[in-house]
Parts: sequence; structure tokens; C-alpha cells
Amino acid sequence: MSVVPPKALRSILVLVTAIVVLLTLFCYRPYSSSVSTLRGVVPEARIGDVDWSRYAYTQYVTNTDYLCNSVMLFEALHRLGSKADRLMMYPEDFSVEDDNTSKESKLLRIAREKYNVKLKPIQVQSRLGVGATWAESYTKLLAFNQTQYDRVLSLDSDSTVLQPMDELFLLPSFPVAMPRAYWLYPDYQIFSSQLVLIQPSKTEFDRIMEAIKKASMDEYDMEILNKLYKDSALILPHRPYDLLTGEFRGDDHSAYLGTKLEKWDPYRILHEAKFLHFSDWPVPKPWDSDPRNMMEKKQPKCQYNPETKEEDDCRALNVWLEIYDDFRRRRKAICGTEDDAL
Repeated sequence: MSVVPPKALRSILVLVTAIVVLLTLFCYRPYSSSVSTLRGVVPEARIGDVDWSRYAYTQYVTNTDYLCNSVMLFEALHRLGSKADRLMMYPEDFSVEDDNTSKESKLLRIAREKYNVKLKPIQVQSRLGVGATWAESYTKLLAFNQTQYDRVLSLDSDSTVLQPMDELFLLPSFPVAMPRAYWLYPDYQIFSSQLVLIQPSKTEFDRIMEAIKKASMDEYDMEILNKLYKDSALILPHRPYDLLTGEFRGDDHSAYLGTKLEKWDPYRILHEAKFLHFSDWPVPKPWDSDPRNMMEKKQPKCQYNPETKEEDDCRALNVWLEIYDDFRRRRKAICGTEDDAL
């Protein structure tokens, strides 16, 4: 019988231990907290040395409704203790003067004074001849020109931040990083522009502006980003960085979960998610009126329980309703609205 020499045995044990440590650090942390995730990106000794002023969460605003949503996102980042800067790009015709009592001025001052948001007036980027919903979506792409930062994380404002995402700023250097539009997979393997990690630069901004000039009538921010970066963008995991509210209304969750083997648990999915996007067509956005009562008609159904032989699993319905109720409560508290619309 052959015997492994002690020296060789020690080497094998060291190698096995190293592999276990690496797997623990990089594999067994799928939905950890922001601080824990940071420890998986950089050595723990360096976390406190990060200069967070080099990074920023960015929002673009085109009208009063979306200004309120933007303030709500920044409030969440402030409340959750995110470390990076917060930058709002708002229409240059909005006033921030202290003697101005308009809704826009009040909200801009709330963002600046309560939530430490840096305000930057911009020209809204729009194109004639395209649908009103998307006509001004090109404004989002001005994030590529914010070269005062090493990295910015652009977030759509019809969303809710559930956890800080500071760890994304410390990913390896890459011009653009985006999650896949998982709800279109596998028919369409494209990126979602609801959350975009960007390294601003003159070169990339010039590419963006040239693409906007040449864009066809049905090409908006998402199409432009996919055309320019479909083969070069770093892929961010959509789980937990890009969850749709419509996911709670569906029956097949394998695209989001990444497998048909995992059991769908609405409470756990919401708890692990960091960024939640309101996308529930034909249900209107939570700040819009609902004259056709689409929320009631299209709300998630309670699931049949084979043990009780009743539809008593209403977790998805409860989560979905609470998401919308929470948004409306916070909108009223933060923006001072008495109803769904400003």
C-alpha cells in the first residue's frame, strides 16, 4: 500500500483549505448585505480607505412626477446608509431659489438639504416624432458625461431601492455594466437599462451622442446601450439587482430564479432584492390614477394549496400590495402629496 509522504500531505491540505476559503468568499454569498459584499470585492483592510466621493448614484429628471420619484430614491439611499455621492440631473428651467415656492423648487431643496444630493441643471435630451413616454429617455445617457466621477450608477426613478448597492462601484474596471432583461429571456438576450454602472469618459459620451443622432424612430436609451455594448458590457446579476414588480404576478419564475428546480418564495425574493422596478403593464405606475381598476383586475392570485385544498397561499398578493402601498405612503410623506399625483 502506497503512503503519501508527510510533506506532500501537508501541501494537499493547504491547497484544499485555500480552495474552501475562496469558495466561501466568492461563491457562498449570493444575496449578502452591502458591507459583506464589499468584503468579497476588496480586502477588508481597504474597505474603510475607499474614497466614496469618486462614485455617485445618478438620477435624471424630466418632469415633476419623476422629480418626486427621484427624491424618494435618494431618501432611500440616505436612510439605508449608502456611502457614494448622490447626483440629480434636473431640467435647467426648474428653479432652486429659496424664495421660489413651486413644487419643483421645494423638492429640489429637500433633495439637497435633507438627503445630501448634488444638483446639476441639464438640458433635457428629447427627439421629435417619438412616443411621449420615451421621447426624453435619452436624458439618462448624460450620465456618461459626468466625468467628475470615476463611476456612476444610473437608476431609473420608477423604482424602489431596497438595499444599498455600494459594492458595485468597486467592481473591476469596465466602461459599462448592466443586468440582463431576464423577463425577455431566452427569446431576447439583451441588457436592461433600468440600472447601469458607467465609467464616464469623453470617448464613451461622444459614442453615445453619435448613436443618438443616428438612432431610428424606435431606438431609445435601452436600444442604444445594447447596440453599443452588447458584446462588451460586464453582466450584472439581475438577481438581486433588477427585480420587476410584475414578477409577483407571474406563474413561471424560472427566468428570474435561473432554474426550474428552486421553489418560488415571494417573501424571500423581496428580502434579498436590492433594486425593484415598477413594471406591471397594464397596471399603471403607482403615482398614476387607475380609472379602469387595473390593480384589482390584474393583482396576483392566491395559489392553490394541495394540502388544504384551498387557495390559501396569498404571499405573492400580500407582497405586491404592500410594495404599492409602501410607495404611496412614502410619496406622501416625502413629497407632501395628498393623492397619487402631484
